[in-house]
Amino acid sequence: MEFVKPQPTSKGLESWFDGDVWFDVIHAGQEPSRLRANMVRFAPGARTAWHHHAVGQTLHVVAGTALIGTVFEAHPGQTVTCPPGEEHWHGATEENFMQHLALWDGTAPDDDRPETTWLEHATDEQHNSPLTRAH
Repeated sequence: MEFVKPQPTSKGLESWFDGDVWFDVIHAGQEPSRLRANMVRFAPGARTAWHHHAVGQTLHVVAGTALIGTVFEAHPGQTVTCPPGEEHWHGATEENFMQHLALWDGTAPDDDRPETTWLEHATDEQHNSPLTRAH
């Protein structure tokens, strides 16, 4: 057992995010583990581009209100799962910061799919559309 040396906080790439997004890599598993865990912080109005994960993703909201395309909101303490291959985006409301823990698995060594496939950016209209579900 050992403590993991923290990596520096990284700014989200403009090709993956709209607005200011910062993340800390908590865990990037090495074989046989493929677990990935990032703590992600979104400035008000910031969001990911549409994307999907080869083997799915789990989001656990820590602070603020998360908007998750197509659009529903999740609050601190709530966990949302995105099945493998499901296109989605997630981000903060226009009014407040949002922070979530993002968990996903990397693909197996014999699987040539990327862990995450990034698509087009979510539009302002999509981000601000009426909620389809709220908890």
